[in-house]
Amino acid sequence: MKDQYDKLSWKEVRDLFRTWREDSERRSKDVVDLWEAKLMGKIDHLGNEKYLVLEQVCIAALDCDRHSLAEYCIKILKREFPSSLRVHKYHAMHLEALEMYDEALEVLDSIIKRDETNAAPRKRRIAILKAKGRIPEAIKELTEYLKKFMSDQEAWHELCDLYLQEQEYSKAAFCMEELILHNPHSHLIYQRYAEIKYSQGGFENMELAKAYFCQAARLNPNNIRALYGLLLASNNIATSPKCPSSKKKDAIKLSEWAANQIEKQYQSKVTDENIKTLEGLLGQLQLEI
Repeated sequence: MKDQYDKLSWKEVRDLFRTWREDSERRSKDVVDLWEAKLMGKIDHLGNEKYLVLEQVCIAALDCDRHSLAEYCIKILKREFPSSLRVHKYHAMHLEALEMYDEALEVLDSIIKRDETNAAPRKRRIAILKAKGRIPEAIKELTEYLKKFMSDQEAWHELCDLYLQEQEYSKAAFCMEELILHNPHSHLIYQRYAEIKYSQGGFENMELAKAYFCQAARLNPNNIRALYGLLLASNNIATSPKCPSSKKKDAIKLSEWAANQIEKQYQSKVTDENIKTLEGLLGQLQLEI
């Protein structure tokens, strides 16, 4: 940081902070260092932008585990905006960083009580429950959250992860089905849904896994994980006693196709990258007798 930013004036640092905010760049370490080196002494020269900078520094301080700096920023923001829900959210984040989870939950509950449409404190509440290992409560809270904010795709992913931790595969699969509706062209979502169905086991789930691995490979032929999944699912179907002979032949063909595709992928990788690297390394070797 020193070499890059040493010669900047405090006005240039202010403009740099503004650019990072507009571009949604965190740059937490740089923000904290530049604040202490250049901007902290000029806080009263920042005008109304002072409070935006304080918010930026507060978040950066929490990222860098600088609790005293975060507390300093929150105190100034609270003094200026005592009833701001946004400032109360930062206070809750600070308490959470200090592992004062019960106090943080109280603050978040007060925010939710004042504004039920505010998604951020609800998500922080779920994060705290997860951090405390209270997974069933986090699942219940996240389920209630998704009843109000059904289009939050990150929340569906998180709920899927929580269900997988509890080994509730059918409910995790439901979350991925919701995500497929939101992203019908995402090969990664099809792949993950297929993996969940594969983990559930059973002939019907294996057939579903095969179909969704196929779709993932169709959307992205370079998805090596989907091809491996297709190979495994096809082999499981072909060796299952429930598999009729007609389906068995199709499964074997599909398995052979997936194996060939995987081999081609590895051959292209080895030919294009690894062999050249290996030849270069071998050329540098000097054998001593």
